[in-house]
Amino acid sequence: MVNYNLNTKVKEKLMAVTKEKKKDLVSQSQRHKKDTGSPEVQVTVLTEKISTLTNHLSNSPKDYQSQRGLIMLVGKRRRQLNYLKTINTESYRKILDQLAIRG
Repeated sequence: MVNYNLNTKVKEKLMAVTKEKKKDLVSQSQRHKKDTGSPEVQVTVLTEKISTLTNHLSNSPKDYQSQRGLIMLVGKRRRQLNYLKTINTESYRKILDQLAIRG
C-alpha cells in the first residue's frame, strides 16, 4: 500500500516553483488584475525556475537531464524576451531591470 500523502509532500518539496510562490511572482509583473499569461509574467516565472535549477545543478553537477532542462528554459525565456522587445521595448527594459537578467 502506497502512502499518497507522503508522495504529495515529497513532490511539493521537489517542485521548482510552488503555487504560492508562482502567485507572488505573477502579482509582481502582471499587466492587470487577471493577467497570467503575458510575456512579462512568463519571463518572471521562467527566471525563478532557472534560478532554482541553477541552484540544484550546483549541488549535483552530473545531473545531465536537469542541465538539458535548464538550457531549454533559458531558450524559452530568450524567445519570450525577444518577442517582448519587438512589441513593447519599454516593458522589455523594465523587466530586465526588475529581474536583473543583464547588468
